[in-house]
Amino acid sequence: MDLNSDLGEGFGVWTLGDDAALLGVVTSANVACGFHAGDPRTMRTVCALAAAEGVAIGAQVSYRDLAGFGRRFIDVDPVELADDVLYQIGALSAFAKAAGTRVAYVKPHGALYNAIVHHAEQAAAVVAGVEAFGDVPVLGLPGSEFLKAAAAVGLRTVGEAFADRGYTPQGTLVPRREPGALLTSTDDVVDRAMRLANAQEIVAVDGTVIPATEVGSLCLHGDTPGAVQHAQAVRTALEEAGVTLESPW
Repeated sequence: MDLNSDLGEGFGVWTLGDDAALLGVVTSANVACGFHAGDPRTMRTVCALAAAEGVAIGAQVSYRDLAGFGRRFIDVDPVELADDVLYQIGALSAFAKAAGTRVAYVKPHGALYNAIVHHAEQAAAVVAGVEAFGDVPVLGLPGSEFLKAAAAVGLRTVGEAFADRGYTPQGTLVPRREPGALLTSTDDVVDRAMRLANAQEIVAVDGTVIPATEVGSLCLHGDTPGAVQHAQAVRTALEEAGVTLESPW
């Protein structure tokens, strides 16, 4: 099982989350590339820390939305979106190379991640941006238009589940403005991770049991209250259960 987390989400003098602590727990780091968060110094710092910890680096691409932290849908032209994705991967790739490593995968962020679950045109645009960069695997929601489009052009896909987010009965994420969007208890986060590892299933906010057989990576958000405590508890519980934690990239 892969453990991933969104990192590098500070900007300028503002910091968000404890990147150094989380890099001691996770196996993959989704690094903000400057469009929803992150700046050159932050990207370079996180890449250097990830390389030192042996953590895989992923480009977390987003809409061009610093003010909204990438959590607002933008009806962007598909060609422009593809170029924005390519630009972000390229920027992070430079810092990964400087740290002696590489961008191992791509994961969309926030509203873009949610939009391309169903928005086929934008999903294809994101895939076009990734494909223009190279043969890089992608991480996304199982069954999404994004993963379908990526597989159709020969990109490797890895399905993802979220340890600290609420799910709808349809297997999508509960919007952050709605009740049940976040799991705030460490015990609940650990229970989610263990049920996923042991039974390959997730329980939605209404009690519906959702099959999760196509999941290869578990996300632990770095910007939520108690993020480091959640991540450490999840890692400990999985390891004690005999689950091997490693990057799939």
